[in-house]
Amino acid sequence: MFEGPFGEGIIKRGKNKGLLEINTYDIRGYAKDRHRTVDDAPFGGGPGMLMKPEPIFDGVEDIINKQKLPDSTPIVLMSPQGEPFNQKIAEDATRYTDIILICGRYEGVDERVRNHLATREISIGDYVLGGGEIPAMVVIEAVSRLTVGVVGSIESTQDDTFTTGLIQHPQYTRPSVYRDWSVPNVLLSGNHLEVEKWRRRESLKKTIRRRPDLLKTTPLTDDDLKLINQLKPELG
Repeated sequence: MFEGPFGEGIIKRGKNKGLLEINTYDIRGYAKDRHRTVDDAPFGGGPGMLMKPEPIFDGVEDIINKQKLPDSTPIVLMSPQGEPFNQKIAEDATRYTDIILICGRYEGVDERVRNHLATREISIGDYVLGGGEIPAMVVIEAVSRLTVGVVGSIESTQDDTFTTGLIQHPQYTRPSVYRDWSVPNVLLSGNHLEVEKWRRRESLKKTIRRRPDLLKTTPLTDDDLKLINQLKPELG
């Protein structure tokens, strides 16, 4: 499942440059019986199968010991019960040299994994998938692109939507006129100060329209507050 996404784009470039190392481990390799069993029926009954604690604990502990990882290494369980993943969590994750991601399957994992092994639970949204592999890929890409050298220009990540706390301003490229739709004149003016003012205004405008909740947690300057007051009549 991981070979395709991690063999393309920025992940591939990061790995080729030696900036990223991604190791995948088959949890069945840590099962004790000849059938390599990693799941069982839940106590108390109910539908589906639950991932057993032993292979997960043994796997994580083996990785920590063999890689000589510090005690501070995050052990993240990908789970729909986790805290919603966002850009802030991705930025915080770059502080660590190693991160372990546990991908659940079936009806979930034994609660003892959640209570006594994982140091954090993360969800990529309020919906249920077949397993934690795709969410893990999302987390890995979001964190990897913040690593210096992985993306061509680190500056290109610094005004991304959510990195600044706001939705990103509109962007345009050549041609300046396409099907009678013109690029805003200010972007063609060469006046960098006016361009930055326009971008900030448009970023605030988009955020007010689409994600007004972000304004409650984003640090705003006095100029931002003035702009918001000016935009309110325009946006209704």
